[in-house]
Amino acid sequence: MSTRLSPTRVALYVLLVLISLVYLIPIYMTFVTALKPPAEINLETAWIPSRHLYWASFAEAFNRMFPNLRNSLILTFFGTILSTLLGSLNGYVFSKWRFRGANLIFTLMLFGMFIPYQIILIPLFQTLRNMHLYGGLPGLILAHVVYGIPITTLIFRNFYVQIPNEVVESASLDGAGFFGIYRRIVFPLSWLGMVVVVIWQFTQIWNDFLFGVTLTNHEWQPITVALAYLAGGQAVQWNLPMAGSILAALPPLLIYIIFGRYFISGLLAGSVKG
Repeated sequence: MSTRLSPTRVALYVLLVLISLVYLIPIYMTFVTALKPPAEINLETAWIPSRHLYWASFAEAFNRMFPNLRNSLILTFFGTILSTLLGSLNGYVFSKWRFRGANLIFTLMLFGMFIPYQIILIPLFQTLRNMHLYGGLPGLILAHVVYGIPITTLIFRNFYVQIPNEVVESASLDGAGFFGIYRRIVFPLSWLGMVVVVIWQFTQIWNDFLFGVTLTNHEWQPITVALAYLAGGQAVQWNLPMAGSILAALPPLLIYIIFGRYFISGLLAGSVKG
């Protein structure tokens, strides 16, 4: 059997390598700049790595952003958990407890996925202020939970429709109620969907900037806002925002590295029916 590559396949591989290199250029520049002393950073030598690695940039960036890192961890943890649980219950209802008008309500709920943040920003600000939740983490968590319910509901509904209705009906005949069926049957079978939703929501909440800068006071702003402050001003030490961007990207990157294979398989499994 011949293993010779055709010219078309070779050209395709070369094109893919070139695209990958272009995609990796910003990452390369970020690491190179973060590891340079401030005195060595200039346009003429921007592509050249420093002979002496300057690790102090990471320590200084971490110290400046530590309060915001704590805020982001709290925000992401509670926002992800709450939106995942609510989406799971909604998906359970829309897939196994059909009621009159369910399709209409589900469709209207999905409209929330397509509404840009900027459109609802002013009414959201007024609502949180009237609820006395503006300025702190509780209001920001509530905003992310509500905004994440449409996508989490859709993902879980697509998972739960694959559970045979006969199983739910048998449990109901045995005396299990709404939460009993969910706790003993539906929830144990939804771990793959949980992984998909947790990764999705974790990334969306962690990377958000607009809600963080507009709905919180300075004390409770997340790490994305602190990163913008590192790059603000006219005389910027570019090693600091570059090092800060690497530190800010580590949590979602680690999540994808650990659970990435489950994310892809979970998306495919949830798209079989629905």
